[in-house]
Amino acid sequence: MTPPPPVPAGRNRRAFLRGAGACVALPWLESLAHAAARLGGRPHHAATPPPDGAAAARPNRLVVLYMANGVWPPAWDPVDDGPGWTLSPTLAPLEPVRDDVLVLSGLENQNSSDGDGHYAKTAPFLTGARIRRTGGRDLLNGVSMDQVAAHAQRGATPLPSLELGCEPVRPVEDMGYSTVYGGHISWRSATTPCTKEIVPRHVFDRLFRAGERRDGVRERSVLDVVRGDAQRLSARLGGGDRAKLGEYLDAVRELERRIDRVAAPAAPVAGVVPPPGLPADHPTHVALMLDLIALALQSDATRVVTFMFGNAVSGVNMGFLPGVRGGHHELSHHEDQPEKTAQYQKINQWHVLQFTAFLQRLAAREEGGARLLDHCLVLFGSALKDGNRHESRNLPLLLGGRGAGNGFAPLASGRHLRSPAGTPLCNLHASLLHRMGSAALAFGDGSGLLL
Repeated sequence: MTPPPPVPAGRNRRAFLRGAGACVALPWLESLAHAAARLGGRPHHAATPPPDGAAAARPNRLVVLYMANGVWPPAWDPVDDGPGWTLSPTLAPLEPVRDDVLVLSGLENQNSSDGDGHYAKTAPFLTGARIRRTGGRDLLNGVSMDQVAAHAQRGATPLPSLELGCEPVRPVEDMGYSTVYGGHISWRSATTPCTKEIVPRHVFDRLFRAGERRDGVRERSVLDVVRGDAQRLSARLGGGDRAKLGEYLDAVRELERRIDRVAAPAAPVAGVVPPPGLPADHPTHVALMLDLIALALQSDATRVVTFMFGNAVSGVNMGFLPGVRGGHHELSHHEDQPEKTAQYQKINQWHVLQFTAFLQRLAAREEGGARLLDHCLVLFGSALKDGNRHESRNLPLLLGGRGAGNGFAPLASGRHLRSPAGTPLCNLHASLLHRMGSAALAFGDGSGLLL
């Protein structure tokens, strides 16, 4: 395949609604794709007209959804290959989106295989590097592929990337490793992880608020602040775009309300008081973060996002699932006991269900006559295979979306792709970076492109 030219640096190709302390990026609107929008005398960075039918006018987005603690392999691994593969018990929730998903088997992160426990696997998941075993400040990893992708998109979006999660990072030493390694998959440099945001309100403010009152009080909804701009824009749009704008703003308002409803202080965990605004229950927390990611992609506020459902050795209590009693990490060390493997498998299946729901969110959003999902690459997986054995071979990986932006043909999804044992995970990373506009055809310890 002849690679397309790298994505050029440039301004965001969307319009914005502005008000005092607020800046709301808007989704792709056809009316603004062919004319510069100027509301109230202020430029709103509308797109210049693309050539008719030019796929390059639609960018690709990259999302990495990270699941801690591995999987129960007998319930994960499909028994057959190709487009007619049979859904395994853990992958059964993929049925509604199976045509948009690649199940990837056989990939290995070789540079994480000689380290003990979870930390030596988690930190290199997106870097392909071998980390330094240290419990102190002399961390050593590599630059993660999401940050390479963000660099390829530099200047094209208001936010270069978003790094999100659900659990705070408390730097201590465990098994000779700093737990900082287990709390970050995104690394800006070999020694510096990207700061991860875990409070939904803070993520919302990064996306939609340009400033805040000093006391942190939000007296008005962000949409009340930009109401005048929204009314002026709506008057200039065609009927279809006017309806699309209304639906988008309704979604922003509803998400803001949901965040406000869960903003009460959460109970301390192991004696540690969580940050204000952290949802008290894990499913609500996850749902809010995934909805925020979907809005960020739809508005083109950023094109690169990583999200950790949990840190390495995550002890999140999964008792909200029927038949599950206890923490995630505890049950991942199942010792082949049927009572524990059954609960472990239910936890894995719940994560796959969240991945499926996220793909459905993206599929329901339209962009330039196509689904937003068609212009996305959503990698879901874990840095371990069996959490009980701490394996880094034949990793459990799913790739959702078609990646059909930037001039690329859609991925041939809807199949189980089994690679030869030991195929570098970094071959997958190189393929994703290629579709994100990186000129390099290799990454880390990889040997080329997987897709």
